[in-house]
Amino acid sequence: MIIAIDFDGTIVEHAYPKIGKPIPFAIETLRMLHNDGHQLILWTVREGRLLQEAIDYCERNGICLFAVNANYPEEDRENSPRKLMADLFIDDRNLGGLPDWGIIYKAVEATVKGENSFNAIMNNAPVPLKKEKRGFRGLFK
Repeated sequence: MIIAIDFDGTIVEHAYPKIGKPIPFAIETLRMLHNDGHQLILWTVREGRLLQEAIDYCERNGICLFAVNANYPEEDRENSPRKLMADLFIDDRNLGGLPDWGIIYKAVEATVKGENSFNAIMNNAPVPLKKEKRGFRGLFK
């Protein structure tokens, strides 16, 4: 699969424009995903020197990137679609925030198997969801 990964708040803690401390198990999990045959795309708002710092950080830590802010390495971003064509996006701004990297790995495995990755994440949620008798409306009370 092609997996797009945000940098700040996802691989490292938020400290923009500096590079924050590594988020526990992010680097190890990204290496495992690459070793499992997935293509990793760094998808970040960083540009110029700040982007290069993020790329260098990934390289120093053994994170093999297929592409950066593009669908493939040689893509001409001036004449390409703005939307990245990835199978999955890993970002701290996801609905519900960034799960633990172990849960992320399990969700990717579930997706590869054709299972529902959202269920894989929710089944490992630290706080069980309340079941409301009122159905869908109960979610908003």
